[in-house]
Amino acid sequence: MTIRSMPYVLLLLAGLVVTGSAQAGRSCDARPLTPSALTRGLDLAQHTAEALDAEHARSGARVVLLARAGQDLSEWGLRWSHLGWAYKTPEGPWRVLHKLNTCGTAVGSIYRQGLGEFFLDDLWRHEAVWVVPAQALQQALYTLLTDPQRSLRLHERRYNMVAYPWSTSYQQSNQWGIETLAMAAEPGLTTRAQAQAWLGFKGYQPSTLRIGAMKRLGAGSTTAHIRFDDHPNAKRFANRIETVTVDSVIDWLSRTGLASAPATLAR
Repeated sequence: MTIRSMPYVLLLLAGLVVTGSAQAGRSCDARPLTPSALTRGLDLAQHTAEALDAEHARSGARVVLLARAGQDLSEWGLRWSHLGWAYKTPEGPWRVLHKLNTCGTAVGSIYRQGLGEFFLDDLWRHEAVWVVPAQALQQALYTLLTDPQRSLRLHERRYNMVAYPWSTSYQQSNQWGIETLAMAAEPGLTTRAQAQAWLGFKGYQPSTLRIGAMKRLGAGSTTAHIRFDDHPNAKRFANRIETVTVDSVIDWLSRTGLASAPATLAR
C-alpha cells in the first residue's frame, strides 16, 4: 500500500459494515468475510474510484451506472449480476445508491454506500463495469440521486429476483435502477407504470431466461425472494422468464446513445 493510496482506503473503510444481511438477490449464508476477500474487494474499490476520478477529470462526469459480478450467471449467458448508480460527492469520494434484498425475505431496501461496501459482497469475479450517461442526463440523475425523498419515489419493497419488467407487483434491484433512470429523464413521471412505459417506448429489451417448470417450482417453493406469478402465463408456461439484467441495461444504454460504451476493470 502506498502513501498515496492511504486516504482512499480510509474512506473506503469508513463506516464499513459486514453486508451479510443484505444481498443482491442471493440466498443467505453464514460465511464470514475472509481477509483475502476483504483485501481484494477493497483493492477493486480503490482502483475503481481512481478510474472514475480519471473519468470525472476527463469528461466532468459525476454519475455512472456501476455494476459488479457477484454471481456466476454464465448459465444464462450473463456476465454481470448487480448494478447501482454511483455519483461523486462534493467532498470527493464516490457513493453508490442501489437496491438490495434483505436475506431470507421477500423485501428490498435502498442503500447509500461507499465503493468499499459495494464491492464487499463475496464477488464471483473481482471486476467492475460502468457506463457514463449522456451529458443531458448527468445533472438530472445527480439531482435525483442526491435527493433523499425523490430517489425513493419509485421503490417497491416487495422484492422478486426475477421480477417481470412490465409489472409493478414486485421489483428487483436492476429494475429499480432503470425505472429511476426513466424518472430522471422524464421528471413528470411519478409512477412505476409510467416509468415502464417510457422504457418500452425507448426500446429497452429485457433478458429472457429459459427456466423450466421443475426449476421454477423448486425455486419458488424454497426461496422467499423468487416468484413467477407476475409473469404472463403464455411466457411462463413456455419457460420464457423475462427480467431486467445488467447486461441488457448496458446494451440498451449504449445502443441508444443514452450512455457511453462500457468500461471494465479487473483486479
